Amino acid sequence: MSGLFGITALMLLMFLLEIPVGLAMGVIGVGGIWALVTPEAALNLLGTEIWTTFSQYGLSVIPLFVWMGQICFYSGVNENLYNTAYTWMGRTRGGLAMSTIMACAGFAAICGSNTATAATMTAVALPEMEKRNYDPQLSSASIACGSTLGVVIPPSVVLLVYGIYTEQSISKLFWASAVPGIILALLFCLTIYLLCVMRPEMGPGGPASSFIDKIKSLPGALEMIVLFALVMAGLFFGIFTPTEAGAAGAFFALVMALVRKKLTWLGFLKSLMDSLKVACMIILIVTGAVIFGRFLTLSGLPSQVTELASNLPVQPWVIMAIILITYGIAGCIMDALGFLLVSIPIFFPMVIRMGYDPIWFGVTLTVVTTMGAVTPPVGISAYVVSGMSKTIPLATVFRGIFWFLPAYVSVIILLMVFPKIALWLPRYVN
Repeated sequence: MSGLFGITALMLLMFLLEIPVGLAMGVIGVGGIWALVTPEAALNLLGTEIWTTFSQYGLSVIPLFVWMGQICFYSGVNENLYNTAYTWMGRTRGGLAMSTIMACAGFAAICGSNTATAATMTAVALPEMEKRNYDPQLSSASIACGSTLGVVIPPSVVLLVYGIYTEQSISKLFWASAVPGIILALLFCLTIYLLCVMRPEMGPGGPASSFIDKIKSLPGALEMIVLFALVMAGLFFGIFTPTEAGAAGAFFALVMALVRKKLTWLGFLKSLMDSLKVACMIILIVTGAVIFGRFLTLSGLPSQVTELASNLPVQPWVIMAIILITYGIAGCIMDALGFLLVSIPIFFPMVIRMGYDPIWFGVTLTVVTTMGAVTPPVGISAYVVSGMSKTIPLATVFRGIFWFLPAYVSVIILLMVFPKIALWLPRYVN
């Protein structure tokens, strides 16, 4: 165990020095193999793993899904989604905040990025809520928490990376996360409703919309529905692989944007550049994680930790609860994806040995780690909302977020008590 604490301390030190996560894992991995075996073995592994990882066909799914989301972002799909949700739900108390949650859920289904969803919904929804005198805590927190649905609702970049790294079916991971993602979105809406019942001044109702106006607003959500259905139905029926699904999604997103004439040439170029930046960052993290994982395997640390956990006089669910709490705490202080890949070589063998389903574990981890995107001190989504609003302090955003934390915890507990919530849909996937 001293080795585990030593590696953890070194990793935290490198993170505090602001060394990129992927580079930190790669350096520790190469250094560890250098010490355990020989310098030649470490350098050979470095070259081999970089080439092997970057040449994997399966990794091409990441930039394709990221590009699909970026095209939708720059073509204004988010505004249409929000207008539709607002037309249907804006009249009720807290309706604007609920509309924001539902629009975030819809945009997340085709974007998969916390920060992109937080940025775009801050620009679209926050001015409307300020106009209606919404409480700043409620308005900012609903956007920040709603944006985290991008990690849970498929297609999720975190689930993509988890599936590739653990060699699990990406199609099954996507379908397994759909129901928990919907439950989480509904619990967010329930939280807003209860807050506005107890304190009506937090979310005054908006003007009523006629039934005709509601029907007219539906085409605003049609693009998202069609795109999401195309990707998920193709995966469900085995029409195409995850990589082909990403390509098909990006292609149809581009076609729809061009047909609507909402994507400018500058927006197209920005979507390419942003997609390349995100994809390169993720692939670098995966490469560093693979090298780090090779070092851990050589050190025998994962098997030692698994053996230690197996001999503890407690039930497996207690160990699982400790693992999830560890992820929750780590998500508060470092990048969720980075910690996921750092820790998977240690915890994944233990989880499998205890008899837990790897698909269920991946989905549960996404819910746990996504809390890190809104909890201090990292809370990147909270920083995005506060930074873009220019009038709402970061402390106000975090105070509002605490109202939503029970929703995350409830979904985690539901998944632990009723794992079939995540596992019943993947049974039917080809």
